[in-house]
Amino acid sequence: MNPLSKDSIDLISDSNNTNVNVITDIQDFGLTLRSKGKVRNIYNVKNNRLFIISTDRVSAFDSVFNEGIPYKGIVLNQISNFWFEKSRHIIKNHVCNPDSYADINVAMPPEFMSRGMLVKKASVIPIESIVRGYLLGSAWDSYQVNKSVNGIPLPSGMSKGDRLEEPLFTPTTKEESGHDMAITEIQMRNKFGGNITNKIRDASLKLYKYAEGYSRSRGLILADTKFEFGVLNDEVILIDEALTPDSSRYLDKEAYDRGEILHFDKQYLRNYLESINWNKEPPVPRLPKEIVTETSKRYLSLYEKITGESIFSRLNLSR
Repeated sequence: MNPLSKDSIDLISDSNNTNVNVITDIQDFGLTLRSKGKVRNIYNVKNNRLFIISTDRVSAFDSVFNEGIPYKGIVLNQISNFWFEKSRHIIKNHVCNPDSYADINVAMPPEFMSRGMLVKKASVIPIESIVRGYLLGSAWDSYQVNKSVNGIPLPSGMSKGDRLEEPLFTPTTKEESGHDMAITEIQMRNKFGGNITNKIRDASLKLYKYAEGYSRSRGLILADTKFEFGVLNDEVILIDEALTPDSSRYLDKEAYDRGEILHFDKQYLRNYLESINWNKEPPVPRLPKEIVTETSKRYLSLYEKITGESIFSRLNLSR
């Protein structure tokens, strides 16, 4: 059985489809560019606001690839919007009230509105707050070496993909360039203090447990995820993105129950790059059309599984 919905399968034929509008770069349209990340462009807006546009750029192993993933930016932005709204009872976030969009004060191209998010400017806490509920990715790599993850010992005899008895809080540094580095909770306390550390750890675990339970009800397993936090008006809030397929590992629950690991996230692309033995150094390899297309399908299908609706009907987008 194909785990992708029929709507997602039929959406795109390949990355050269002329009906697919792939946006990897953005020309000036009247806002001042504040910063350009691997995937997002951030613009300054009046009244201490930022406008974040998610492009279709894709990154893996700290490299950005030349090919864009159709609809990826839209999916990332809309899934973040979904989770930011759904998790407000756990912690406040940086998303502005829709009435504040008048602050943008430029003629915004229509294709950017479905990719854009107006947010309050916060002081970023330079920590990647990772919560792991399953033994995958770098957690599995670490476990094979010393039976622990971020200094947290785990039982012997575990297998790749096993569910952990309790989710683990495994923070890393947030580096401007190069690789983020895993740190222990004690190291985080030494750097940021007990109050900030406790708030971030507690909020991260609550967010993960809430989203993991909801995802299961939608036929998905949320294996792990990354959160970022900032300070606004002396209060720790959730910022950046929320539970997207770029920042999280989502698995198909039905396949997992059969003993298979089927990803609805960026791991599909990472697995391809591992299979071709790329040394993870420039220049980046070309992404084949079938990899681009399949990655796009998985992102689109994930949105449908989480929200229960097609992103095209939801936003009245052309295909």
